[in-house]
Amino acid sequence: MVGLILTLIAVSFVLALAGSAVLVRAGHRLGHLDAPGVAGQVKAPARRVPNTGGVAITFAIVAPIAMLLVALQVMPLESAAIPEALRAHLAGLAARGAEAWALLAAVLGLHVLGLVDDRRPLGPRVKLGVMTLVALGLTLMSPETRLLMLLDAQVGGSWLSVALTVLWFLAVINAMNFLDNMDGLAAGVAAVAGACFLVTTLTGGQWFVSAVLALLIGAALGFGVFNRPPAKLFMGDGGSLVLGLLLAFLTVRTTYVDPALGTSGLHAALMPLVVLAVPLYDLVSVVAVRLSQGKSPLVGDLQHLSHRLVKRGLSRPGAVGLIIGLTGATGIAGMLLAQADARGAWLIGLQTGLLLVLLAAFERGSSSSGNPS
Repeated sequence: MVGLILTLIAVSFVLALAGSAVLVRAGHRLGHLDAPGVAGQVKAPARRVPNTGGVAITFAIVAPIAMLLVALQVMPLESAAIPEALRAHLAGLAARGAEAWALLAAVLGLHVLGLVDDRRPLGPRVKLGVMTLVALGLTLMSPETRLLMLLDAQVGGSWLSVALTVLWFLAVINAMNFLDNMDGLAAGVAAVAGACFLVTTLTGGQWFVSAVLALLIGAALGFGVFNRPPAKLFMGDGGSLVLGLLLAFLTVRTTYVDPALGTSGLHAALMPLVVLAVPLYDLVSVVAVRLSQGKSPLVGDLQHLSHRLVKRGLSRPGAVGLIIGLTGATGIAGMLLAQADARGAWLIGLQTGLLLVLLAAFERGSSSSGNPS
């Protein structure tokens, strides 16, 4: 089963690579190029680069899942055409068919929202409203799509776990959307974070979550071939919102505790915070900077972590590489939470916190030079 899931990385890579190649040509021919943005938004000078790469990312993820779900409806589960390693798990997947279709509908909903916004900016309130509705719908779809359900007994209802889950969805979706500000950054971070989560889900035998993560990794890497500096294709909101939604959903649906290892501590559930610490740091710091300046936290500018690193002397590829590398560092630490006891978890948390503190100290202590154009 592990081999089949890893094969999905190659499948989505090829689909995204081929789709991206088509979209580069089609984007120039149809004029679907980078746009200035909404009123008040500060962006780097627009380049003649198509911003429809999200179509390739979404297709490379959605198409294989949809094909499998359709096949389950028309092909006998005991068919000899189905690999034996997969056959034993098809009944369980078929039972989850409604939830899988709901996930695809949510992905396509945010994808369309992003595509529309890439062509004609909708404004932050509309986008946030749609994100909230999608997150709430997925959260209410199944009790398994909830964070910290053990708290519900303390408050006499499910409203707290639902609220926390919706907030997590909004945080991760916007964190990935915010990261899409330099060539190769959002795709690179998504691939690294997805790989860290994939190791955990494969180890725990969580096959559906693993399969979707594998598709996400392959799609990000395939698109990344055309998005590496200097980019020939941007993912746009049509891609970043999809990557954020899937990372949020999959981290909620992942089981991080391995009873066989005797690590049943609540700390294991904090793995997503550790793995995604750097994207979340960017989100929180940008919002704090904008609020301190009396600006809307939802209107884009050039004050993201990547831009701030460039101001402090790094090249743009250097800043992208550093952020992706830091995500890998926290991701490796996060993977260890599933096997750590309470003392080890405290040390992992301390290590991650120290890394972010040092990053903040570097930003505060270094002088600003240059322009993040």
